[in-house]
Amino acid sequence: MTFFETLYQQVQTQTPLDWVITFTALVYVFLAAREKVSCWYWGIVSCSLWAWADFFKYNLWVDGLLQLFYVGMGFYGLYSWKYGGSGRQDLSISRITRREHMQVLLAGAVFTVVFGWVFDRYTPTSYPYPDSFVTAFSILATFMTVRKKLESWLYWIVVDFLAIFLFLARDAVLVASVMLIYTVVAVIGFITWRRNFAALKKSVNRPPAF
Repeated sequence: MTFFETLYQQVQTQTPLDWVITFTALVYVFLAAREKVSCWYWGIVSCSLWAWADFFKYNLWVDGLLQLFYVGMGFYGLYSWKYGGSGRQDLSISRITRREHMQVLLAGAVFTVVFGWVFDRYTPTSYPYPDSFVTAFSILATFMTVRKKLESWLYWIVVDFLAIFLFLARDAVLVASVMLIYTVVAVIGFITWRRNFAALKKSVNRPPAF
């Protein structure tokens, strides 16, 4: 069966709930790339529906718990973006230091090993360590997104791009196609946020007018 035949077949098997989850998730990513605080409302809805489907439809408890974590992060992100700045103002884009990069990479490596061992021992996943890598760095990238760190998009680009091949290996070509869209949007998000950060930095450094 060709790629497009498999894609068509998987599109045909999607339920209305699956399409709602996909649509709301895409809206979240597009709005986040544009630095819109409303993105978190869509993320909360998408992850809540995804968690419900995991628990009551697909019996995927590990992923369901992960989606509940993302729901909590959605509320945290909503608060952080609206009131996390100085004087409880809107949070501005900032950058992470080289040391923080190293901390993220170290934490991601540790979580990958731990999650990989757990997934390999207690779940039927076919690729425990690649799966755990994507999961671990997705969690860390979410924390960085909540704090409006510019480099969060670089991590999302890597994670989403690798996820394409992970899902293709499972013949989940529809999900892989969605991850391709995520990768493109992550690139756009990085470019947009970098431009906004440069404009903010320029306005802050501009001498006062007399």
